[in-house]
Amino acid sequence: MYYRTIGNTGMVTSVFGFGFWATFGVKNGLLEREGIDKAKSILKIARDGGINLFDNAETYGNPVGEAERIFGQAYKELSEEDNDKWRRTDVLITTKLFWGGSGLNERGLSRKHILEGMDASLKRLQLDYVDLIFCHRPDSLTPTETVVRAMTDLVRSGKAMAWGTSEWPAQKITEAYWIAKTEGLEPPQFEQPQYHLFHRERVEKEFSPMYERPYNIGLTTWSPLASGLLTGKYNDTSNIPSDSRAKQQGYTWLEGIIQQWEKEGKLEKVKILTEYAKTHLDCSMADLALAWCVKNPNVSCVLLGATKTEQIEANLKAIEVVEKLTNEHMEALETILDNKPDSVYGHGNRQIPTI
Repeated sequence: MYYRTIGNTGMVTSVFGFGFWATFGVKNGLLEREGIDKAKSILKIARDGGINLFDNAETYGNPVGEAERIFGQAYKELSEEDNDKWRRTDVLITTKLFWGGSGLNERGLSRKHILEGMDASLKRLQLDYVDLIFCHRPDSLTPTETVVRAMTDLVRSGKAMAWGTSEWPAQKITEAYWIAKTEGLEPPQFEQPQYHLFHRERVEKEFSPMYERPYNIGLTTWSPLASGLLTGKYNDTSNIPSDSRAKQQGYTWLEGIIQQWEKEGKLEKVKILTEYAKTHLDCSMADLALAWCVKNPNVSCVLLGATKTEQIEANLKAIEVVEKLTNEHMEALETILDNKPDSVYGHGNRQIPTI
């Protein structure tokens, strides 16, 4: 496993993390006691593989918060069984706030919901604090200064070590940063955007100035396999596996994306990438997709998801592919993808001879 720092926090994360989105607390076999036991099995493999960051959100699960509850109980039991491996001082646990319920004041980033939502999350997680707390989306109804002040209170009260954002545009993040700096508050230090082979614009273009001083923002990215489309399992749209996510109740939206990718020629590129991975790198399409995300030095952590032990075992093998991805391979992949974003600096992007 490789490790990177998260922005200016000084905290060190494994380049792969494990997330609970769209799995635990939602799918059959991942509910109640059965879900806790399955989570423990998968978390053990993740931890043995070097993963030290575990991601959650108040909205994950059905009802909302169920994923936090399952993780909280699983982590409690794992800590009791092997305290050294799971000691709280060495693992990073995260959660996100925005959608905490159906009530008008149970969602968004009002001071009320941030403070009450944090307390509710900590109760479900059975923790005194989380390491990273995210504002899950920007809130159109709440002034940014209100958000910054509330998040500052979470950090300074010891309920979170640092705060950041998820799917915020760069403009809103910089606004929050400078409000914090001018008012003596805690600035956002990391962002959680979607990032994969076919979703690159925000991470590689919009955010690019924010990886430099004074921001030095860190990234924990989600959906590296594009909900399974980058595993190759949907390459044959006439024969989608019956046990795949696209065939599960509540995931009809994924079938729509599969059809869209087919029309746009993305599935054809996935087929070419699948063959390239097999022929040139001796790995699976999923391994290639995961390793490609890690190759971006601005990505602190790539979040994995799994519902079976064999899935997390397979995903962890992608770390071996990272070393194989030479500049020549990366250039070959760019030729296949043909979707590299332009520089945010446009014609002002200067390069000078140096050593």
